Amino acid sequence: MAKFKFHPTEIEGVYIIEPTVFGDARGYFMETYNYNEWKAAGLDTVFVQDNQSKSRRGVLRGLHFQKQYPQGKLVRVVKGEVYDVAVDLRRGSSTFGKWTGVLLSEENKKQFYIPRGFAHGFLVLSEEAEFVYKCDEFYHPEDEGGLRWDDPDVNVAWPIPPGMEILLSDKDKVNPFLRDIIQGASCE
Repeated sequence: MAKFKFHPTEIEGVYIIEPTVFGDARGYFMETYNYNEWKAAGLDTVFVQDNQSKSRRGVLRGLHFQKQYPQGKLVRVVKGEVYDVAVDLRRGSSTFGKWTGVLLSEENKKQFYIPRGFAHGFLVLSEEAEFVYKCDEFYHPEDEGGLRWDDPDVNVAWPIPPGMEILLSDKDKVNPFLRDIIQGASCE
């Protein structure tokens, strides 16, 4: 029995993944990753680092990427709810500059696989959220890149409720626009 359903998105290589959840009156159990099932689905990904963050409502983290050491990521929410986004920054891709997104929550238990060559970010919609992700490359702080969350050329349709204040890090407030990234260094 397959433990995961892999749903391709409109951008090649990006998947929404639904794990099989086994539940009863005691609670539930699920696998969150299984190399053999991933490989059988055509995703031969080996993860080398796990991360976790906690954020409050209105926090928007992103859109982040690494320039010379791109990371593929498998992301999910263990508490709360976020809207998660991937923006294609792969040079020569037919979907370069396009985005796709998904609502991730502790209730729906969906996961989002974002391959190398994408900018990634999320907006916290619940009072707080705990976000976990696996990476297939180590984090290199000197290699960070960013893309403006509100870039009009990318035009991400963030589901911002009326009255929500968007909370950004100082770094994310000054991320460049896509047009500036195109003129600058490669992102993959």
